[in-house]
Amino acid sequence: MDGKSLDIQQTQLEKLKELFPEVISEGKVDWEKLKATLGEDITFSNERYVLNWAGKSDAFKVLQSPTTATLTPAKDESVNFDDTGHIFIEGENLEVLKVLQKSYYGKVKMIYIDPPYNTGNDHFIYPDRFSESKEDYLKRVGEKDEEGYLTREGMYRKNSRDSGHYHSNWLSMMYPRLFLARNLLKDDGVIFVSIDDNEVHNLRLLMNEIFGEENFLGTIIWKKKTNGNNMGNIPPVHDYIIAYGKQVSNEEMLLGFPLSDEYLKKTYTNPDNDKRGPWTTSDLSANHIGPHFPITNPETGETYFPPKGRYWVFNEKEVEKRIKDGRIIFGKSGQARPVQKVYLKERKSLRVKPESWWDKHGLNEDGTKEMADLFSPKIFVHSKPSILVKNIVNISTKDEDIILDFFSGSGTTGHATIELNKEDGGKRKFICIQLQEETDEKSEAFKAGYKTIADLAKERIRRVIKKIENEQEAQKQAKAGKLDFGDEKEVPKLDLGFKVFKLQSSNFKIWRGNKFENGEQLEKQLDAFTDPVKEGSEEENMLYELLLKSGFDLNSRVANKGSYYVINGNEMAVVLTKMSEAIVNEIISLKPQKCIALDKLFAGNDQLKTNTVLQMRDAGIDFKTI
Repeated sequence: MDGKSLDIQQTQLEKLKELFPEVISEGKVDWEKLKATLGEDITFSNERYVLNWAGKSDAFKVLQSPTTATLTPAKDESVNFDDTGHIFIEGENLEVLKVLQKSYYGKVKMIYIDPPYNTGNDHFIYPDRFSESKEDYLKRVGEKDEEGYLTREGMYRKNSRDSGHYHSNWLSMMYPRLFLARNLLKDDGVIFVSIDDNEVHNLRLLMNEIFGEENFLGTIIWKKKTNGNNMGNIPPVHDYIIAYGKQVSNEEMLLGFPLSDEYLKKTYTNPDNDKRGPWTTSDLSANHIGPHFPITNPETGETYFPPKGRYWVFNEKEVEKRIKDGRIIFGKSGQARPVQKVYLKERKSLRVKPESWWDKHGLNEDGTKEMADLFSPKIFVHSKPSILVKNIVNISTKDEDIILDFFSGSGTTGHATIELNKEDGGKRKFICIQLQEETDEKSEAFKAGYKTIADLAKERIRRVIKKIENEQEAQKQAKAGKLDFGDEKEVPKLDLGFKVFKLQSSNFKIWRGNKFENGEQLEKQLDAFTDPVKEGSEEENMLYELLLKSGFDLNSRVANKGSYYVINGNEMAVVLTKMSEAIVNEIISLKPQKCIALDKLFAGNDQLKTNTVLQMRDAGIDFKTI
């Protein structure tokens, strides 16, 4: 009993739902559908195949709203800051994705995210106050408690099933993030999204709209537990992992597990000393419609046709050419059906395509145990096992690819990337983004001193690094007493570190040209912009903001020259503290492509500024002041 009288409207709605379930959407009646169901002659407005929801236009507004925020380094929370390429960012992921647009546009090879599943118990971020001004929105995005942590009330909502816009809220949260994420992918990039039954249907439609239905790669069914504890009519023991490419037509997009050296040696041989190197054979026919003619063995005279329902993969002229060239043979004996040689050096990819059913890629309980092994029992439950994410990384990346996870949680993607690099010698780099979401006061993580999930994730990666360092040291000690015969394979240096950055407001004053009610306010604004730097802004923080807003990534090489900084050798010079004729000449001698300086450094010396502009222009340097 809730002490309330009978809700007549809700009762009538439930009756209508029993009779016509198709006309109820998110607890409300779709009147056009109801009229059509009752046989009334009706034409649906804007009739077309499209995904729509309450708040979609507002989701576009949030997507298109630019940000002035920036990222600042936290070196004391990092590991090997100056030598690592891995990045961990604390902050609200929509704002962070906007900040990264210039620097990482088209650079990320793979994105994996494990967003809220919208079970009715999840707290997740979604922009639900679209009528507010941008100023108020930005304040809310940065809403923090007294100790500087983002508050659940300010950033999170529990999207209850009782909400009238239950699915719409989730779609409004996901749409702008996925849209911005697509921008960051390389042309041959791929995105994997974990989800369960609650939103998998909407996620497919959403991904079709953003990435294009033609770029759907497939769905992996991941077995996450051994039983469903009698949940629902058909107990769920699986999740879905939806995969899309940015441009599937791109020939370089080849997903699959790398083939082992043992497999390659066994499969590719060269018994006839072919000058093209090791080879194996493959069928000369296919089931698509194509050439159909007899192929004659020049040695035996025997004639062969393709099997029933199949056709040759080459035309008659090409077959004759390949027989003469030794690329088509009649079995290794010379007396069998024709086959074609496939050379190891000509294979575009040495990978085996993944299957859609993954039942041996770790369970939820393995993720929980993994965290317990690193910390203490039950410090973080239901974390994805690193073996699952490691296999996703393995089938989609190689070499120095960048991996992005903007729902990082406990840091599984960072963990998995470092472990895979250790196994195969790769130099992949991760970017993990996690909000400073407070841990529950009753949780083991909170009791252990981890006030936010981001704190826990950073410590997890630190402990993974320390564990590997201890293993390497133990191996080094074990080898110390052995003779070195000089035939051991050199092990590539492993990146054991990560840079920490935090989302914060700009270090520079933002021009508010639409806020002036009188000339006095404008005059105050102009006076304030004599020095565009906010009070208390640190030099290094300003440097990284200028790097990001100039399109340089967070792993750019920064050389401190005392009075100025040089980025990536000679790509850009940044002057933040003082300017003189000697400094100008020194910078020009380095011949950077660009140079940025604070305008206030020329205060009271217009001649120096004029000369600097002219000298930089004559030297072919793109010079700007802020």
